[in-house]
Amino acid sequence: MLVRLRRGYGNLVTSAAQLLLVGFALHDGTRTGVLVSAFLIALLSFFVWLSAVRRARAIGDTPTARVASCAQGYAELRGRGKPLGGLPLLSPLTGLPCLWYRYRVERRENDKWVYDSSGESDSSFILDDGTAECLVDPEGAEMLVDRHDTWRQGDRRYNQWLLIANDPLYALGEFVTRGTVELDQRHGEDIKALLAEWKQDRKQLLARFDRNGDGEIDLHEWELARAEAKRHVTKEHREARAHAELHLMRAPADGRLYLISSLDPDRLARRFRGWSVFHLVVFLAGVTGLAYGWGMPA
Repeated sequence: MLVRLRRGYGNLVTSAAQLLLVGFALHDGTRTGVLVSAFLIALLSFFVWLSAVRRARAIGDTPTARVASCAQGYAELRGRGKPLGGLPLLSPLTGLPCLWYRYRVERRENDKWVYDSSGESDSSFILDDGTAECLVDPEGAEMLVDRHDTWRQGDRRYNQWLLIANDPLYALGEFVTRGTVELDQRHGEDIKALLAEWKQDRKQLLARFDRNGDGEIDLHEWELARAEAKRHVTKEHREARAHAELHLMRAPADGRLYLISSLDPDRLARRFRGWSVFHLVVFLAGVTGLAYGWGMPA
């Protein structure tokens, strides 16, 4: 199952909106209703078509590079995923070790599923292509993964998406190499960021650090959490310093597509090309609807 995460279910939401507009035009039946609906359908399709073409071209036109010899700048890498410092993340819902996770929890209310909570990791991980390793920063990336689990428990419905160690890994973004890594000034910030991430999942936080079982994190237990976060960040930084050169994949500063996926890039390019053709057809249908509405009696 292909799941577009960072920007949500964009194509599906757009298609649903277009169907609603068609339904509105048929129900309204007036010249104004047809013109407004056709214009909005054409406008939506035009921008989604541009987005799909942009993604298909970025994937198809960027040659795959090897980490050890990759030129600085916009690049495409393929390899296998590895946890940074040998310490995988743990999924908050299932406790499974992973490189990256996203989850969404919904609860049942009046025969409808409504949002309850969600979360997404932002910790870096490694792409290894056999020539060298590259640190991959998921911040700002469009994540496309096929490991998706969904289940129900009581009045809750759970959805979880994961990247697992040794999964095929594809990354398209800005590649930079740093001869020296200035990590000391980031040490405190990284500890705060990790603690903030842990606090988002109170249940998991209590399970790990509520030593007296009173359902609260007291000052002593919070100091234990801080010490654990410091240990984790220090180990990650030590691993980064162990490399004479640090290769990094990150979001391009110029706003170009930043994509991380466990799927084959050829498949991704075909998917985006398919969406571009679909929305081009819908755009032309919207233009035709405009012409038809313009000829209707006022």
